[in-house]
Amino acid sequence: MRRDTTMNLQSTSLARTLTVKPLTLGLVFASVVTLAALGLFATRSLAADAAKPAAAGKPALTVALAQPKISMLTIKLAANGSVAAWQEASVGAEANGLRVAELHAQVGDRVKRGQLLASFAAESVQADVALARAAVAEAQANAAEAAANADRARAVQGSGAISAQQVNQYLTQEQTGKARVASAKAQLDAQLLRLKNTQLLAPDSGVISARMATAGSVVGAGTEMFKLIRQGRLEWRGEVTSSELGRITTGTSVLVTAPSGAQMKGKVRSLAPTVDAATRNGLVYVDLPSAEKGAAPGIAASFKPGMYARGEFELGSSGGLTVPQTAVVVRDGFSYVARVGADNRVAQVKVQTGRIVGDQIEIQSGVKPEDKLVASGGSFLSDGDLVKVVDAAKPGIQTSNTAPALVVPASAATK
Repeated sequence: MRRDTTMNLQSTSLARTLTVKPLTLGLVFASVVTLAALGLFATRSLAADAAKPAAAGKPALTVALAQPKISMLTIKLAANGSVAAWQEASVGAEANGLRVAELHAQVGDRVKRGQLLASFAAESVQADVALARAAVAEAQANAAEAAANADRARAVQGSGAISAQQVNQYLTQEQTGKARVASAKAQLDAQLLRLKNTQLLAPDSGVISARMATAGSVVGAGTEMFKLIRQGRLEWRGEVTSSELGRITTGTSVLVTAPSGAQMKGKVRSLAPTVDAATRNGLVYVDLPSAEKGAAPGIAASFKPGMYARGEFELGSSGGLTVPQTAVVVRDGFSYVARVGADNRVAQVKVQTGRIVGDQIEIQSGVKPEDKLVASGGSFLSDGDLVKVVDAAKPGIQTSNTAPALVVPASAATK
């Protein structure tokens, strides 16, 4: 009986086992199917994502492009120098021991040739002139008497009325009388010259640059009273090295800039025949036009003798690769441009700059003529930034050859 009981228990357990297994298998099967479906969905999603192009990033800026171009640029040579008078005349007294009665010119006055600059007290000279005139009259009277005696002596010469010695004496007195007349006239001329010199006249047209005379002073002959810049002409004396001196020729145009910023164009008049033994530099003499020669009065007044000035010699022209100045960004002492690739990504390129003409700047190295550069706004971009390129001809966007391109945030451009 115990054996039968055991067999019944085993039958019951087996039946339960057979009842549970189909349920478990169903759950497992359902789980497998679900996982397979999820895997298939995920695979298709990944495949679809892979098939899609990479989502485009948001542009950092909207920009216009500029392309380097070949331009003719002036070859310039910069030099330092100073402004000086073309010729400075020293105007002094010729009369000796005269008192300055009145001054008629001051520093800065423009005067003409023969214009009265100063006058001296003339009373003493006028008295000397009167004495000289009297001496001439006396000499002429004595000469006339001697001439009459000589004529009578010639008339009776050989008759024995007077001796030959007396005849010679009368003839000698005649010659002496003539000589004394000439001497008296010379003295008169000298006094008249002194009288003329009581008026100090300008030897040439120009500008009074200095005045040493004072009214009431007694001056000696040769005392300097004024300095005169002849014809008001100035020159710029530029200092260049020995090697640079050979590149400059007579007639070369020079743009001279005064400390005030005023500029004046001149031409090379001459080159120094020697160079300084200490500095090995030579001087170049450049004529500057005066107000009388067509220079604007305001510009001409900005240049004064003795002042420092900077000059640029124009030595011709040559071709060079140029871009708008706005396309060049300076960082840490170096110049960069933002080059845009075919994918509209930006690459910062270091460049070497050169001459500047108007709004264009020469690029000596770093870019090629076919490169496309950001015309303006490169300082807001970094390597790899995406930009939106617009047509420079559209309203609100200016070409790089005329003015900076308008830089607009992409978010604003899409509104």
